[in-house]
Amino acid sequence: MDFPKYKTTALEDLVTQWYLRHRFTRPEDLNIKKIGLKYEIFLHCKPKQASFMKVGRFKEIVVDSRLPAIYQREQFFHELCHAVRHAGRQSMMPPAFRDLQERDAKHFTLYASLPFHMIQQYNITDPEIINRWSLDFRIPIHLCKDRLDQIKRRHICTFEKNFTD
Repeated sequence: MDFPKYKTTALEDLVTQWYLRHRFTRPEDLNIKKIGLKYEIFLHCKPKQASFMKVGRFKEIVVDSRLPAIYQREQFFHELCHAVRHAGRQSMMPPAFRDLQERDAKHFTLYASLPFHMIQQYNITDPEIINRWSLDFRIPIHLCKDRLDQIKRRHICTFEKNFTD
């Protein structure tokens, strides 16, 4: 599969631009404490459910210390989306709006944990790509699989659109 045929989304571009502006260029640069510091968000590991909290200018992301580090990273990227893109208390929102925010956070998590400007350096036809991404980016296999599936779906849609035009 050829990455030049893949069309990024606006959210994907936003994540990539932010990373590049802050010199996050390689998978090993994606240190969640450093990312949190750039956004002026404190990161804490506690034995409780992941969350984001903002009180005045104080912002905090909590990840569950009982989980392995790769799942803490997934939680961090999910909560980071709430921190930088969402407003309001989900417990007081209509379910449809809360679901919309959660869908957005799911997409953001894929883009922030496997940013396009980094993954395009990989050969995505490699049968070991999912394991390679998981090891290099230190994230769960299921996120790598979801990201690869997403790329393939968009590539197919782009190909079909160009073919029928």
